[in-house]
Amino acid sequence: MSSQGAAKPREKEQEDSFYDCQETLEPSSQRGEENIYKSHRMTDRRDNTDGAGGSQEEEQSKTLPEEEEEEERGDRSQEEEDSQTKDECSQEVEFDDDYLKEAEKELTEKEKESRRKESLSLKEKGNGQFKAGDWLEAERSYTDALVSCPVCFSRERAVVFSNRAAARLHLGLKDKAISDCSRAIELNPDYVRALLRRGELYEQTEKLDEALEDYKKVLNLDPTQTSASQACMRLPQQIQERNEKLKEEMMSKLKDLGNLVLRPFGLSTNNFQVNQDTDTGSYSINFVQNNNR
Repeated sequence: MSSQGAAKPREKEQEDSFYDCQETLEPSSQRGEENIYKSHRMTDRRDNTDGAGGSQEEEQSKTLPEEEEEEERGDRSQEEEDSQTKDECSQEVEFDDDYLKEAEKELTEKEKESRRKESLSLKEKGNGQFKAGDWLEAERSYTDALVSCPVCFSRERAVVFSNRAAARLHLGLKDKAISDCSRAIELNPDYVRALLRRGELYEQTEKLDEALEDYKKVLNLDPTQTSASQACMRLPQQIQERNEKLKEEMMSKLKDLGNLVLRPFGLSTNNFQVNQDTDTGSYSINFVQNNNR
């Protein structure tokens, strides 16, 4: 019994010593140093983590504005595409008279008159912008007026087409201005201002024959138009000079082509003399022997 009683205190001492060894394994000074070392390591890890997180945040802060700029650019490009599509659609509707006629079948006379008044208001707005020198805004107002004006009001549409042609002339869009004048003349063949304006545009784009025809039509409708009268006296001489110049250029090109063909045979276009009959205007060709060979 005594031996068993002595064994139990030993087991208890061993158990006590087992649990105590975790705390008394090293001196307290060494434990303090280790705790300080561990705390330093943990602090360094936290600092590194914070630094990495900070760098990630900085990178995100750097990349986020770029992404936002890309999104903004994408939104702007999308808006531009949408506006361009709308402009194209409005242009298609504007010039497609058949489409407009079908669309206007459902309109009542009161609604047509309301749209005509709206078109006149937009035209007056464009006239004010035109007088102020704001050609681009004037063109847009005239375009809106054409979209609003029903097809049945052909004379009103002719005036707006002619006005827009004037705005496009100032914008340097001469081909589009000519097209607008042509539409105005189609709607109103006796529209003197549109004819005169198209004649001026034809002359500026060196389409002298077409310009002369328009000026002649203007004089037939209104003989008091001095600018058209002066053009009818000026243009025939210019047309003749242009034709002579074109003929010389054409003859020069034909001569070069002839020399290319005749060279293998020891000949050239100089061996052929071209004479024009002053009475008939026809040409005759004579072969001339080159004695210098």
